[in-house]
Amino acid sequence: MTPVLVINSGSSSLKYQLIDMDAEAVLATGLIERIGVGGSTAPGGGIGMLAHTVRGSSEGAAFLDATYREELSVPDHDAAFRAMLDAFATNGPALDPVAVGHRVVHGGARFFEPTLITPLVEINIDELSVLAPLHNPANLAGILAARAAFPAIPHVAVFDTAFHQTLAPAAYTYAIDAALAAHHRIRRYGFHGTSHKFVSEAAAAFLGRPLSELRQIVFHLGNGASVAAVEAGRSVDTSMGFTPLEGLVMGTRSGDIDPALLFQLARRDGMTIDDLDALVNTRSGLLGLSGASDMRDVLAGRERGDAASTLAFDVYVHRLRAYAGAYIAQLGGVDVISFTAGVGENAAPVRAAALETLGFAGIEVDAERNAARERGIRVISTDASPVTVLVVPTNEELEIARQTLEVDRA
Repeated sequence: MTPVLVINSGSSSLKYQLIDMDAEAVLATGLIERIGVGGSTAPGGGIGMLAHTVRGSSEGAAFLDATYREELSVPDHDAAFRAMLDAFATNGPALDPVAVGHRVVHGGARFFEPTLITPLVEINIDELSVLAPLHNPANLAGILAARAAFPAIPHVAVFDTAFHQTLAPAAYTYAIDAALAAHHRIRRYGFHGTSHKFVSEAAAAFLGRPLSELRQIVFHLGNGASVAAVEAGRSVDTSMGFTPLEGLVMGTRSGDIDPALLFQLARRDGMTIDDLDALVNTRSGLLGLSGASDMRDVLAGRERGDAASTLAFDVYVHRLRAYAGAYIAQLGGVDVISFTAGVGENAAPVRAAALETLGFAGIEVDAERNAARERGIRVISTDASPVTVLVVPTNEELEIARQTLEVDRA
């Protein structure tokens, strides 16, 4: 057995998975929520929630999992990490990883591959917090806690932005004052790179075709959403930019808007920078249009004939089509289109509508295949379709574990 522990440390949560890389099988998963939330500065800290699931034996298609839940005090990430260690010690399985892989959101232009964590790397991650103030500090807190708990094994940082470091200057450069952009490191970085890499490679393996021969478009559609154009396994364009705000319509984020709109709101309504930040990041997207940030609620409203839900769906799909058309042009055609993440994997109406007008590019979706509620990677295009359309469940934790092991064995 070759166990790798994968850590995804957020601002108020800690997600983890223990994966046996010999079989690429999940041994345990967990989530600790409300870190530092709800009076955590008071003596004893705030009350958080822990859910720890031990993967059991399989019976047919089902797994006999055991989940343990408890409330506990988690004033900071050190406390959350200790709680995770206690959960393993109390409920199993044995926690003796050969390496720990860490999700880090922003690697800037410094990190373009999985990187063995050293004190210098920690300093760099901290310095890059200016580009991801909501993410990198929390990622670093998880790294410091994990390195204190497991000082004798390798720790590897896997960056969300790394996969997109192959973008050409024409794709990552914004048309603003060049000196100002250089000073503030303003450029397109792209995000969800771990997912886009996993899905594009999984699609090639599933089809039995060389990755080097494929032009792919990957739609990662969750509460956060992005699309990437992938040629021969390399990202050549992606919708998210300097931050994860740009691009597609998301659960609460606006995606692409005219930046002058913000100037007008500041001048006419007196909105501050913080007001505008909250507007486009937390009060926009599907939530701003329909009152619901979850696509399932939007689809249910659309079925009822709710006008706001219908408009939200139409705006969402309009943006998907626009990016699909643009990336077909950038790639000079497309061989495979994949949908992944919560919306991409489960919302058949979104997939059908997104590709409905793209028949000119050789894209034919099979309505019955698309509507089927199946698990696992599957084809939803017709047998006659020149372009293969897939649903590919993403597995960012497995991808992080794979990259971690590659660094450990290098």
